Amino acid sequence: MKDSSFGKGSRVCRRCGSHGPIIRRYGLMICRRCFREVAPKIGFKKYS
Repeated sequence: MKDSSFGKGSRVCRRCGSHGPIIRRYGLMICRRCFREVAPKIGFKKYS
């Protein structure tokens, strides 16, 4: 399989390596699943 330079395949989660829904805001580059686990440790608070 060739390496992708754009699109979903070009970005991977820093934590688990998945190509799925990556949160790129603030330079996080982690997937949604990992974000749910580490958000409180990084300083994000759940408001709703």
